[in-house]
Amino acid sequence: IMDRFRMIFQYFQSNSESVMNGICGLLTLASIKMYTSIDFSCPCLPQYNMAYGLGIMFVPPIALFLCGLILNRQSLVMLEEWSRPQGHRKKDLAVIRYLCSSIMQRAMVAPAAWIIVTLLDGKCLICAFSSSMDPENFVDFASASPVQVQQLLAKVPCKDEELMRNNTSRKAVSRYLRCWSQALGWSILLILIVAAFLTRWLRPCFNQAALLQARHWSNYIDIEQKIFEETCCEHSRLFAHKCILHFFESMRQEIELHSFSLSREGEGAEEDQGLLRGITDQDQVNKLLKMWYYEKPPLDVSRATQRHPLGQETSSLPWAHSPRTGSKFPQHTDV
Repeated sequence: IMDRFRMIFQYFQSNSESVMNGICGLLTLASIKMYTSIDFSCPCLPQYNMAYGLGIMFVPPIALFLCGLILNRQSLVMLEEWSRPQGHRKKDLAVIRYLCSSIMQRAMVAPAAWIIVTLLDGKCLICAFSSSMDPENFVDFASASPVQVQQLLAKVPCKDEELMRNNTSRKAVSRYLRCWSQALGWSILLILIVAAFLTRWLRPCFNQAALLQARHWSNYIDIEQKIFEETCCEHSRLFAHKCILHFFESMRQEIELHSFSLSREGEGAEEDQGLLRGITDQDQVNKLLKMWYYEKPPLDVSRATQRHPLGQETSSLPWAHSPRTGSKFPQHTDV
């Protein structure tokens, strides 16, 4: 079972784009389910109708948009790439633009679905704009005083009110606003579909080489960050293990006073002597992480550029030279 979970986790790690598409789809379904499950109750008061109707229409999409940004790992990758010091690796604005475009497209799907569903339903628009209708166009409202007209129009969404239960003008206002709401909803949906169609079919007309490069290096940045974090976690585990062994080694005398045997523990400590090579204290780890952030190495793994670009600065570190390869880079097991 653990092997299956590990395979699933590795698949999700290596297919970030598929995972983000799945999260985007789940947010969209959640937004539709959320709207259909809420009890929409218009206050039917002139001073509150518009605020309530427009609030229900636009506030949840803002929250869904922010959730889409938070759940998308690439948003953090893009911000880190934008704000990092240049170091020895130049920043590619095309990659940052590609990441931003991809993030925004996915984050906007759920909010757009919410707005379209609310417009097709029509309740929000009826609640928000019923008080703004011209009473002269409706027979039952034309003979009332201005104050009464405002109260009657505000009660249009509340069909259970005694004053509006059998009012034909209320049905006319409600039908008129619902028609406009549905027309607006279908228009937005059609515009989005046409825009997606044109984007899909016109993309080959642009520079495909630049698009492939931006997509490749955006994936590279994400994968590089994941591998660096995994390598740091592995080093942290080994470093913690080594520190614990040193702690028990320093407590040998006190443990012997209490008649504990350290023979097996000592053998384990000798076996683990080779687990940590080079990086042996906190300052060295902090300096390594600082160098990774401020002076990213260039994206060149040829033999001529395998020498560390920092030169003299890194030569003072005990992990700067590996006895096996002679390279100035720390080996994979060191970090």
